Amino acid sequence: MTEFRFYQPIQVRYGDLDPQGHVNNARYLTYMEQARVAYVRHLGLWNGESFLTLGMIMADAHVAFKAPILWGQSLRVGMRISRLGNKSMHSEYRIEDADTGAVLAEGSSVLVAYDYQAERTIPVPDTWRQRIAEFERLEMEKGP
Repeated sequence: MTEFRFYQPIQVRYGDLDPQGHVNNARYLTYMEQARVAYVRHLGLWNGESFLTLGMIMADAHVAFKAPILWGQSLRVGMRISRLGNKSMHSEYRIEDADTGAVLAEGSSVLVAYDYQAERTIPVPDTWRQRIAEFERLEMEKGP
């Protein structure tokens, strides 16, 4: 498995817990979202202003739960773009215990380049394509 080049630390909050005393399943997607937002900021693809200028929308998401996450546990979420399409990007996530490296969950999502003002999909911007490909060491797909 290819290693992640980007990790986001996550602090488990008391409010993240469900009645069984472990992190609620829905929070795993929130942790992945935190990593995704930090990733695009790290690469300089978004300046942190209005989310309407981010130009990305999620089309699909999957989570595989490996082990429960408990309150006070130190986490880190690996995030990467593993494939760049014309209008979409395939992202992968791994939630790990920051102290032991144990894998607690794995996930993926399809992110689509999106123009919120026009309410339509758009091609992945060339600047995004270049920065992501360089950071992730991806081969650039050639068009027809």
